[in-house]
Amino acid sequence: MSIILGIESTAHTFGIGIVKNGKILSNIKSSFTTEKGGLIPLEVAKHHRENKERIYFESLEKAGISEEKIDAIAFSQGPGLAPCLLEGIKFAKEISLKLKKPIIPVNHCVAHLEIGQITGARDPVMLYASGANTQVIAYASGKYRVFGETLDIGVGNFIDTFARYAGIGFPGGPAIEKLSLTGKTLIELPYTIKGMDCAFSGILTNLKQKLESGSPRDDSDEPSGEPNYKLSDLAYSMQEVVFAMLVETAERALAHTGKNELLLGGGVACNSRLQEMCKIMCDERGAKFFVPSNDLLTDNGSMIAYLGEILFKNRDFILAKDIDKVDIAPRQRTDDVEIKYK
Repeated sequence: MSIILGIESTAHTFGIGIVKNGKILSNIKSSFTTEKGGLIPLEVAKHHRENKERIYFESLEKAGISEEKIDAIAFSQGPGLAPCLLEGIKFAKEISLKLKKPIIPVNHCVAHLEIGQITGARDPVMLYASGANTQVIAYASGKYRVFGETLDIGVGNFIDTFARYAGIGFPGGPAIEKLSLTGKTLIELPYTIKGMDCAFSGILTNLKQKLESGSPRDDSDEPSGEPNYKLSDLAYSMQEVVFAMLVETAERALAHTGKNELLLGGGVACNSRLQEMCKIMCDERGAKFFVPSNDLLTDNGSMIAYLGEILFKNRDFILAKDIDKVDIAPRQRTDDVEIKYK
């Protein structure tokens, strides 16, 4: 029986979750947001620093345990924004030294995949769609292999940048999804697939040009020039084209690996249209489709704790006395991690 605390701090979310024997006891988080503009890493790190203590004690209270009951502290080692990751590892080390408990470095991407076990997925292909990461991942030969990925920017960062051009704050995904629901016209956009890899920068440039070509920044009837592209139509078209690209890469990975389960992961996977398109594809293939609840799709501490418990039971941890050997890994890839527990 083990109780693991997990700390998530790779990007705009600082979260702490507690897991006991595969059951989530608490999942508390706070996310950096803006009304205009994007994400500035040092400002986000400040947000994490100012909120970590509150989130820690709220998570303990929600779980109904005292901190002395914690058996180990897991944290997001990477990939992520270095200033944000540093806040997480510093807090993890602080708790580890205070409680004299082991520390467990966790790969953020693998954590998104492993939390999918809660849905019943056993050997899936995961379509991982988040801010900085866009990958199609599946287990093979001792590692989680990347069968396809973005060639330039992550799909979440792409959507957030489009939202910023349109005068929407951060994060832009939820606002863009809401706008897309009122879109009626499918506007032609670039469709860039290379094997099982995607590219989004060309679509982003095209959308920016359309926004700057005289279209209004809202859906008013007062165009500021020609041609007149409604933002709702651009949002709708962007989702249809980009999500079709993601679903195509996921279907190719299913065919390539011979697996019959698709799992969604990452914050962009909260989008109901992406979920719908994935389900349609899986139904047509006779594959099973799995998607965790939104609080487990977005960055969260409970997924870090969940994978942390798996590693802890496999005795893959660092004792508090050796804590100086542990560091962040901002550019760590999914397929850099040796999976010793399978």
